[in-house]
Amino acid sequence: MPKKRISKEKSIKHAKTTTEIIISLVLLGTCGFFAKSAFTDVTKVEQSAFYDNKDIASTDSTATTAPDPNQIIFESRSFDTKAKFYGDLILINKDHEYFSTGKEDLVSIIEMNQENERTCFTAVDSTYTILRQVYEPMARMIQDFYDQTGNDTLIIYGSYRSSEFQQQLYEQDLETTGEDESQSVAPPGFSEHESGLAFDFSETVNYDYDGTGDFKWLNENCYKYGFIVRYTKEKEKITKFKDEPWHFRYVGLPHAYYMHTHDLCLEEYIDLVRQHPYDGEHLEFSGETGDYEVYFYPSNDGAESTSVPVPNGVRYEVSGNNADGFIVTVYKGKKPIVEEVPTKTFEEAPELTSSSEEEENSDSEEASEENE
Repeated sequence: MPKKRISKEKSIKHAKTTTEIIISLVLLGTCGFFAKSAFTDVTKVEQSAFYDNKDIASTDSTATTAPDPNQIIFESRSFDTKAKFYGDLILINKDHEYFSTGKEDLVSIIEMNQENERTCFTAVDSTYTILRQVYEPMARMIQDFYDQTGNDTLIIYGSYRSSEFQQQLYEQDLETTGEDESQSVAPPGFSEHESGLAFDFSETVNYDYDGTGDFKWLNENCYKYGFIVRYTKEKEKITKFKDEPWHFRYVGLPHAYYMHTHDLCLEEYIDLVRQHPYDGEHLEFSGETGDYEVYFYPSNDGAESTSVPVPNGVRYEVSGNNADGFIVTVYKGKKPIVEEVPTKTFEEAPELTSSSEEEENSDSEEASEENE
């Protein structure tokens, strides 16, 4: 190729490169000019005098926080305010009357024994009844007692009582003692027996159950089945009843466990739960069968219904305390059980009556009931 032609091509290429460089420098200069103008025109905005960040935690945009799978979500549910008078945890004593509905779901102890082929204990006769939900844990407790000791002399000597029959027992005790007020029999309307949640043990040898010997096992292990020995010598000043080792009261497994391990009577436990309201620190504890969370919510006594916060998607139970509100028990980590153990909601609370409208169980009941 001729040298002149090569020189000409180099000259053209060099001129083209120089032109591109010049154009690039011009563009860069122009961009720098506009950027400088924009920066010069920016006005700094001062922080508002009303801005307060002392309660705002610093955040890291790179951090990722997964939701706590154990966090319980609560929702409001409406309950009849009168429902505070019903449930496994109602307090019945000389200061808190039981308002019978006349619609208690009672079952005959003997008939249930026959239906379930249980022969290790009995009741005075077939008219002796108890709340349906109390029978099964009571029967399991007695069956386990029998398996441990071989003792089949237990007899239910006191169970559900009508208000009228409680009145008879009260008057008989006054006639016997000559006192103006009974120290061993509750006035009508103020006995746990009228609720169907309580029963008295006796035995068929001496008819003198004192919670000793073989029977010590029952008094020491009843909490494992949801029962408490309601009246003890140590708590007489609080319960205002003398020691009754034969009188058992159903309150439910987690509550019986807590009362037993912390040496509390029912009055003390109700007061303790009241100190753990929904909007405060809940009472949380682990029992032999799981983890529990318990809290109190006051009843809206000025209205027909009360909106109570309850957990969503977790098994729970609601009980009135027969005084000023509701006690919610959360079975942490357990899904609702519908068929076997239905969640108690009391959404259709029965109407209240001043006394039970039930008929007396039978005339033979008079001779067989004792004390509270």
